[in-house]
Amino acid sequence: MVDTAPVPTPAALPDRGVVPGVWSRVTNLTVDRGEGSWLITTDGERYLDYSSGIGVINTGHAHPRVVAAVQAQAAKLLHGQQNIVYHEPGLRLYDRLRTLLPGGPWQAFLSNSGAEAVEAAVKLARAATGRPVVLVFRGGYHGRTAQTMALTTARNVSRADFEPLPGSIYATAYPYCYRAPGGGHAPDAACTCDWEAELDLTLHTLTYPEHVAAIIVEPVLGEGGYIVPPPGFLPRLREITRQHGILLIADEVQTGFGRTGELFAVRHWNVEPDILVFAKGVASGLPLSGIIARADLMAKWRPGAHGGTFGGNVVACAAANATLDVIEDEGLVANAQGRGAQLLDGLRRLAAGRPVIGDVRGLGCMVAMEFVKPGQGDGRVPDPEMTRRVIAEALDRRLIILSAGSYAQVTRIIPPLVTTVAEVDTAVRILEESLAAAGA
Repeated sequence: MVDTAPVPTPAALPDRGVVPGVWSRVTNLTVDRGEGSWLITTDGERYLDYSSGIGVINTGHAHPRVVAAVQAQAAKLLHGQQNIVYHEPGLRLYDRLRTLLPGGPWQAFLSNSGAEAVEAAVKLARAATGRPVVLVFRGGYHGRTAQTMALTTARNVSRADFEPLPGSIYATAYPYCYRAPGGGHAPDAACTCDWEAELDLTLHTLTYPEHVAAIIVEPVLGEGGYIVPPPGFLPRLREITRQHGILLIADEVQTGFGRTGELFAVRHWNVEPDILVFAKGVASGLPLSGIIARADLMAKWRPGAHGGTFGGNVVACAAANATLDVIEDEGLVANAQGRGAQLLDGLRRLAAGRPVIGDVRGLGCMVAMEFVKPGQGDGRVPDPEMTRRVIAEALDRRLIILSAGSYAQVTRIIPPLVTTVAEVDTAVRILEESLAAAGA
């Protein structure tokens, strides 16, 4: 007998108003699934996702090897708390992480989010040095917890409503070559940025060097505008920190795991930090973060001085191990170099003859265009409205990109590291159409 029972109709989705408005929206898409570089909506529309979930899905959406690892682990154990038990995925991940940087010896600590990992780095630096002060760079973004808001200076919206914030945090200048005093220049040209003089002034006006536990720096500024520093910046900063006994913390939350064309961005300049912070790309979308620190620093922590219930979750660790396998086996670091160069070449072609595009810059698959108002001021007045229009026109053409910069004057383009030559060509074509439609 044939079963003729009606197929139940899926329940309608709740109204989007159930999501609080504090989540500022990039799109209003309702997504059903992802495949590689693409998101597919519940209506079956395909969008080229060059946001990568804000630099998270380096291996692409739903990579089969990561999915298989998650499924297999979820069927065995969902939670094995680190204070209570060891588990195989965690032990294997801890062991792998300590080998990812030259030098050392290194040791890792696992947590959940980028902000938590930054908190861990600051706590470790203070515990290890006995010093109270942390220096940051203007334009940096380090998180949204109280401590990490105090470290963040990328945009006022991230911190301005929440004063007072934790103290003993001081900001100094990051080398922003396009906006250097006296005129912009390429990062690899003779740099006129005054970051070192500003740091010296900070250490003579706001604190003593011997009171500084650490300087935390993004090797490439993220939320601050995808700003690539001049080649001498990080090596010189490393010299200065060693001179004063200050720890160097590299915040690689957005730059890590192949994003810039090296596994970690500090490798572009052969700089060895004391503590490296990671998150985002490590587990292909599952919440996992942590720090890699010199083993002698880790030994300064008393047992119980730091921890967390969900840090190093067993399923997230399984995803991270699979992610590292995919990055290595599929050559994603090299692909980030190649596709990033292709994207930069395309954007520079689009910028030619368009004075509204003040700068095109990037490293690997971490690429940006900065929009300005030609003829106003010195020609570098930020134009956030043009940025908004270009992003909106791109979305209308099914390409997802994001904004950045302290004035939201930058479009940041963050392809998954699995993206293809054809997909980059598609993105450049869409951006060309979007620039024309936006009046750029």
